[in-house]
Amino acid sequence: MTSIRLLIADDQALVRAGFRMILDAEDDLDVVGEASDGLDAVEQAKRLKPDVVLMDIRMPELDGIEATRRLLSHAGEHPTRVLMLTTFDLNEYVYEALRAGASGFLLKDVPPEQLAAGIRVVAQGEALLAPSITRRLIEEFAAATPARPTPPPGLDELTARELEVFRCVARGLSNAEIAAELVVSETTVKTHVARLLMKLGLRDRVQAVVLAYESGIAIPGAGR
Repeated sequence: MTSIRLLIADDQALVRAGFRMILDAEDDLDVVGEASDGLDAVEQAKRLKPDVVLMDIRMPELDGIEATRRLLSHAGEHPTRVLMLTTFDLNEYVYEALRAGASGFLLKDVPPEQLAAGIRVVAQGEALLAPSITRRLIEEFAAATPARPTPPPGLDELTARELEVFRCVARGLSNAEIAAELVVSETTVKTHVARLLMKLGLRDRVQAVVLAYESGIAIPGAGR
């Protein structure tokens, strides 16, 4: 079994030590480095090439959002996923962090098993958004979406079913939930998600959520 390589970026030494203790206890997780600020996180990520960076939002020198933007702008053949860590679920930086390329959010007070599970989800290329953060995100999109959004390039290449799946992804539904709603298998959903991401030129589901609301494909409060 290949271990998931992790970099912990947080300005509080006790927080880093606590996360390292929890994560090193997992057989498939390997903490390869720690960073105390955003600049250090970017440099270490370039050097260590971790699979996932646990990135605190508020750090000295360079905040987690700009650090994420810089880190992902230099992504090569070894894509690094960024999982943002925050103390509050109604953080005002949620929207900008996801636009910067973060693959999801976790609250710092999550149980250890949820922290480990969240890292595995992100390492597999999935998005990770707590329900409370998803609600906040949709509110941000509602305020930020232009009155006459422009359809994204590649949208006309989506099939009717892929468009349905796209809207479900925008609502924050998991593959299992989408499969249940559309009465198809999870494997079929995974195939549709992979195809729509490819056609729209998106890296992951988080980018799909951002694009769906910014382009008006999904409308806050519209349900299905």
